[in-house]
Amino acid sequence: MSEDRIFIDTNILVYAHDVEAGSKQRKAQNILAELWNKRTGVMSVQVLQEFYATMTRKVLRPLPAKKVRDIIRDYLNWYVEIIDPQSVLVASRIEENYRISFWDALIVTAASRANVAKILSEDFRSGQVIEGILIENPFRAAT
Repeated sequence: MSEDRIFIDTNILVYAHDVEAGSKQRKAQNILAELWNKRTGVMSVQVLQEFYATMTRKVLRPLPAKKVRDIIRDYLNWYVEIIDPQSVLVASRIEENYRISFWDALIVTAASRANVAKILSEDFRSGQVIEGILIENPFRAAT
């Protein structure tokens, strides 16, 4: 696994671009800026799809589709993992073994295929290790 590559889940992107995200917006923007500068950020096509759907329809103040496409175009400079049909089978095994949602299992599958050490997300249990990948919630207050 590459210690410096970090997989970004959809919520990180959404918070960074959602003006209603409050303090999470600044945190997400800082995370993305650091990963962008270090060129260590990784995401998947699924993340980009979910980002598009969320930012154009689900947030309190949706963005125009063209603006979201422009944002996505910028993120195409990152490493973007593409899920293939075999990944669906792998994700189904991960879903069953770890008792997580199928969509989260696809995130883990993409992260594993991209050979990352960590996934940043608030949708998983922080500190959990799935398929050898550490899950970290960057919004969770340090205790």
